[in-house]
Amino acid sequence: MSTVTRAYLDQRLAMAKRCSREATLAGAKAAAVATVASAVPTLASVRMLPWAKANLNPTGQALIICTVAGMAYFVATDKKILSLARRHSFEEAPEHLRNTSYQGAARPHPAFFRP
Repeated sequence: MSTVTRAYLDQRLAMAKRCSREATLAGAKAAAVATVASAVPTLASVRMLPWAKANLNPTGQALIICTVAGMAYFVATDKKILSLARRHSFEEAPEHLRNTSYQGAARPHPAFFRP
């Protein structure tokens, strides 16, 4: 049995903080891009289309833009966290589990199966 040391826990905590910071930044970037990408057509349609002018008040416009930005933030953050977790679990795996190539008679796996 192995014991967990304080240094190991500190290292894991530092890695978790770094990963969460990276994921937050990725989510913020995606939210900023999504805000612009949804605000331009929403505001333009309110100015040009009679239906949108009659039915989308400022609250509705803000709701559309904020919903898109929030969804982009959470999707990008979750995707980044999962990719970092996969990469770190692959790096810490034993050597016999790291070899993901198939050595059989058939053709090898495509590159997208390997990290």
